[in-house]
Amino acid sequence: MTRMGDVLAGFHAAWEFESDSVLIRYERGIRTPKLFQSLGERRIPLEAISGVTLTPGKRGTVVLHAEPRPGADPLMEVAAGQLKDGSDPYRLVLPADKETLAEYYANELRALLKEDDEPAERFLVPAPEVPLQFKAYDGKASFDGRTAHFRWFWTGASSAKWKAGDQSFPVSELTGVEWRSPEVFEGHLRLLRGKPGPVQADQDPAAVVFGLGYGPVHESLPFAAAVLAAVRQRGSVAAVPAGSVPRRDPADIAERIRHLGELHQAGLVTDEEFSVKKAELLAEL
Repeated sequence: MTRMGDVLAGFHAAWEFESDSVLIRYERGIRTPKLFQSLGERRIPLEAISGVTLTPGKRGTVVLHAEPRPGADPLMEVAAGQLKDGSDPYRLVLPADKETLAEYYANELRALLKEDDEPAERFLVPAPEVPLQFKAYDGKASFDGRTAHFRWFWTGASSAKWKAGDQSFPVSELTGVEWRSPEVFEGHLRLLRGKPGPVQADQDPAAVVFGLGYGPVHESLPFAAAVLAAVRQRGSVAAVPAGSVPRRDPADIAERIRHLGELHQAGLVTDEEFSVKKAELLAEL
């Protein structure tokens, strides 16, 4: 039988087997996928695993794969099958000479798993820790565990978002999260408040769009997973009194006013728009 604390080390990660879970520690080396580096380590309860496979990999390797139970992991739930194999946190790639050892651990894991194909009723794997933030093409997204904020970039946001202004979304007002990988066409993160509308992401103030170098998987996916987990758990999250909302960083406000001044001097913002927006920014101090 597998002993508690047994470790199986592969490329980019090591799996430590416990009586009720598998602790996955990801390496931080330069060759390690950035998503793995971002996750650091994850404890996967056995009840969050529906099966285990061992298959031949590329270039003399074998792949041990723990199949996550549907609805058990917020990260995989929001990824919705969009992750490439190399970025799948449930795959452990090993040199082929470890195949016999990997098969042993695969069999040991299978013996501990319950036969349950039903989706999990709640998330069983912890969500990425907050606060989290990332830069999209048209704005900066931040999440403190209770409220998601979109702050638009003057150079990237559409006129629709510019007119709507910066956005704040309390978890209590959200029903879900839509994540489309930045590695595909029209990647974006959209916060849902009921049924998603037909509005394109670049015109929707509840969405930020990705682009080359903006909203990378290792930043935007953990962000989306953390928001989704908070939405699912919001029944037990206390509301934040309005007076306790933190003030904006003065340096951030000063930078935005400076940028606004540049747009004004370039003739891209009218005198009236400059005065109104500057007053709004100063009021946030």
